[in-house]
Amino acid sequence: MQKLSDRTAGFTDSVIRRMTRISNQYGAVNLSQGFPDFDPPKEILDRLKEVAYEDFHQYSITWGAQNFREALAAKQSGPMGHDIDPNREIVVTCGSTEAMMAAMMTVANPGDKVIVFSPFYENYGADTILSGAEPIYVPLHPPLFQFDPGELEAAFAQNPKALILCNPSNPCGKVFTLEELTFIADLAKKYDVYVIADEVYEHIVYAPHKHTYISSLPGMWERTISCSSLSKTYSITGWRLGYIIASPEIVDVARKVHDFLTVGAAAPLQEAVIPGLRFGQDYYDELLLKYTRKRDLFLKGLDDIGLTHTVPEGAYYVMMDIKDFHYESDLEFCEVLAKEVGVGAVPGSSFFKEPVNHLIRFHFAKKDETLYEALERLSKIREKIPVKSRFL
Repeated sequence: MQKLSDRTAGFTDSVIRRMTRISNQYGAVNLSQGFPDFDPPKEILDRLKEVAYEDFHQYSITWGAQNFREALAAKQSGPMGHDIDPNREIVVTCGSTEAMMAAMMTVANPGDKVIVFSPFYENYGADTILSGAEPIYVPLHPPLFQFDPGELEAAFAQNPKALILCNPSNPCGKVFTLEELTFIADLAKKYDVYVIADEVYEHIVYAPHKHTYISSLPGMWERTISCSSLSKTYSITGWRLGYIIASPEIVDVARKVHDFLTVGAAAPLQEAVIPGLRFGQDYYDELLLKYTRKRDLFLKGLDDIGLTHTVPEGAYYVMMDIKDFHYESDLEFCEVLAKEVGVGAVPGSSFFKEPVNHLIRFHFAKKDETLYEALERLSKIREKIPVKSRFL
């Protein structure tokens, strides 16, 4: 038999999804893969029930149903500071995962370089490699996860084609400040670089932090590919509805890529979610309030147990420091945590290019009772996971 493709030689399967399988195996509370255990908004579910008996069971327009794109454009135009054309500036994708892959293939040719901040959502490195591009990793330095301006400009000086910006960031919960975004935008313009912005947590930003769409900064609309999804905003991660918003010149190419990747997103689900796209600001205020309460509940629980952790500025992830347990492998620690303690987490090494093995990631997009159960189990962590000897 001939040798298979070498594209995937440099990475494994998704560690996040693997940890869900391990959590299920041991009956652990799954705080690894970031999906809620509570229902989507009733208005969306009611419309889904109606759609089942309406004529939305065949292909929609490849780049998204007309009424979906119109509703999305109306929702995003104000916050993004641009009057979005639903017919020329939107591509509806199968989740933000496809949106990011389509964006990468839209801008990058094989051999091009792409800047990726580290830590990063694990798909970014894989997307870059699958596109034939070469990642340039720039560290976000813990505990505040700030970039060094000199290190970032040195990466831009290597003539990259694009930079990937996850804001708010998965896994570390960083929200980039206006000053940081302006610095990135100025470098993008100086070195003629595209920005691929992953903004799926745009509505989950904790006070006093604020989310700024980098595409809204001067001179950035033409060089930004804004990717997002409805998964986190409406608690419908399984629906796989995402999108690209960009200038017509970029969207023209992205539509071609999308067409041959997936043909189109699910037609009945596009129709069913439209009531959500038409929610007023009250919905997003309540969403943020809900996640703020969950963040506070979970962080206080970790504090009460005496576990060291980050404080997320956005998204719904927290990273816990495990260095006191003296495990050389954070993956091994997470497997033991799921088996012995009954809580699922993701090893931080799957997010960092640097040799970081002392951080693990939890998420708190769960019902309060689920979080209380997880914290009760974590309260016994020192009993059930003995500290390893430094000298072994």
